[in-house]
Amino acid sequence: MRSTLLATVGIVVVLVAAVRGDDTSNKPDDEGFIRNWLVLAPLPFGEAQNGAEALGKEQVGGEGKLAPKEGDKVKAGDKELTWKPVKSEDHLLNFNTFLGQQTEDSVGYAVCYLVTDDEIKDLTMKTGSDDQAKVYLNGKEIFKNEEARPADKDQDSTANLTLKKGKNVIVFKVVNEKVDWSGCLRFTDKDGKAITNFKVSLKP
Repeated sequence: MRSTLLATVGIVVVLVAAVRGDDTSNKPDDEGFIRNWLVLAPLPFGEAQNGAEALGKEQVGGEGKLAPKEGDKVKAGDKELTWKPVKSEDHLLNFNTFLGQQTEDSVGYAVCYLVTDDEIKDLTMKTGSDDQAKVYLNGKEIFKNEEARPADKDQDSTANLTLKKGKNVIVFKVVNEKVDWSGCLRFTDKDGKAITNFKVSLKP
C-alpha cells in the first residue's frame, strides 16, 4: 500500500513538473491580450526627474535585448530583484497587484516569448499604459509613449508589424509616476480582428 501511494505521488509530481515546464500551452485571451508575463519590478527612477526621463534611461542595461527566464536576478540599486511569472486576471497587467502595494516613481519590465507556427505579417500592435511605456519586438524599439496617463484598451496602434516563424521576444517597459501602474498589449490584423494563433512562452 505504501509503495503504491509513493508511486502515485511520484506520478503526480512528474505531471505537475511537466505542466510547469511546458508553458507554451499559454495563449492570448479571446480578445488577443497577452496575460502571461515575466515581470521585473520595481526599479527606481534613479537620477530621472519624471516618467518621461525614466523611460529614456535603461534601468537594466541592454533592455531591448532582454531575454530572461524565471528566477533570473538583477541588481537594482542596493536591492536584488527577481524575474517572476505573472498571469493577469484581465487584459491589464497590474504592477501594483504584482507587488502587493502601490509603488510610485518606478519602472517595470514585462517580457514574454510569442511562438508562431508560421510568419504572421501585416499586424497592428494595440497597447495601453499607465503611465509611460515602450515596447521592443525582437530587439527593435517599435513603440514609445512619453505621456503620463490612465490606462485603457487600445490607446495606441503600431501598424505593419511581423511576427517571424518560431520565437519572438516582446519587452514591455511600463513607467509609473503616481498611483495606478498597469499596461496591456495585443495584436490585431489590419482590419482590427484579434490575432490569437500563437502561443505565449515564458522560456527564452
